[in-house]
Amino acid sequence: MTQPAIKHHLTDALLMAYSAGALPEAFSLTVATHISMCDECRARLASFDTVGGTLLDRSEAVEMGADSLAATMALIRAGAPVEKPAPRKASHNLPAPLRDYVGGDLQGVRWRSVGMGVKQAILPTSRDATARLLYIPAGASVPDHGHRGTELTLVLQGAFVDEVDHFGPGDIEVANEDLSHTPVADIGADCICLAATDAPLRFRSIMPRLAQPFLRI
Repeated sequence: MTQPAIKHHLTDALLMAYSAGALPEAFSLTVATHISMCDECRARLASFDTVGGTLLDRSEAVEMGADSLAATMALIRAGAPVEKPAPRKASHNLPAPLRDYVGGDLQGVRWRSVGMGVKQAILPTSRDATARLLYIPAGASVPDHGHRGTELTLVLQGAFVDEVDHFGPGDIEVANEDLSHTPVADIGADCICLAATDAPLRFRSIMPRLAQPFLRI
């Protein structure tokens, strides 16, 4: 069966920041995963990359210090040895950018319950933002919440609906301080999302607020 077309895309601001390497690691992972699923955003990113390359070509060259090469080689020698990962079996249920973070496919994810059947798995990224996989059973909801910063939510499998619209595989929702919502997974299938946040969520109910420090959401 043909999969529905992606209708919720990345903003120009996020694509430009990704192209410039200015996003936190968790956001970069989410953007890269969406780009791997979305032809339209991949093409838009290519145009921003082209503009950035042109600007670099036209910028004035800066002379490097005489000891630049020696200093760089010293940093390399002082670094930890790079270990090659063991070969993995092909993964077919996760986009390529996610596989190294998960360590394989969805069967290898170590889920942790957050209540009401919802589970999460926090991914190893830098501390300036957090990335997590979310598992929402069909028909279940994530507690009503607002945002203290930006939240990117990318649907990998299944779908959810909230106050904004319906989001299916490949769709990404960009939420900020202006949005309060209650995502609910479609009845037909469990929903699996990749979510990235740069600030704690703002829950209305007391129980999610009490659990928030332990769940890092």
